[in-house]
Parts: sequence; structure tokens; C-alpha cells
Amino acid sequence: MEIAVVGREEFVTGFRLAGVRRVHELQGSDVAGLEKKMAEVMEDKGVGILVVMDADLGRISPALRRTMVESVEPVVIAIGKIEEVDLRERIKHVVGVDLWK
Repeated sequence: MEIAVVGREEFVTGFRLAGVRRVHELQGSDVAGLEKKMAEVMEDKGVGILVVMDADLGRISPALRRTMVESVEPVVIAIGKIEEVDLRERIKHVVGVDLWK
């Protein structure tokens, strides 16, 4: 299983430099293209972790967003302005254990 990243150039560049191979760079602010690429990566059985920008997660349809947030495989990590409580709850949901205790 690999890590995949979906987002605009300024978001994915650091992951590319860190050696992440499955980087999907999107051009512009096309929401339809963003949703299509995220759905494609969600279906890819070789992806264990999908990293997206929190702002991009907020731009997609509620149905796809719900699917991504509740997904266990791949685990979707949204980076941005996430409250610690939200991150704690996501990890607890995915792992099944509260790691902060």
C-alpha cells in the first residue's frame, strides 16, 4: 500500500520532494476534475493513505466527502485547518483505539 496525494501544485510539491510517488497534481480550481481524481484514487487498491488539502475536501460534494471521511481503506488525511479533536476522532474511528489516552 502506498501514499497518494491529490491537490494543486503548491500542495503536492512537498510530498513529491519527500518521495511520494503517487502525486496527482490538479490545474486550476475545477471542482469536477477534483472530484473525479479523488474518486479515482479512492478506488485504487494500491493506495493505503490518501492525503488531500482540507480546503479541497470542503469543496467537493457532500456525498463524496462523507465517503472519504468514513473510509477505512484508504485512510483519508486532510491537511489544513483541522481541529485536534477532529483528527483525534478520525484516528479513533480508523484505528479503533484512542491513541491520546
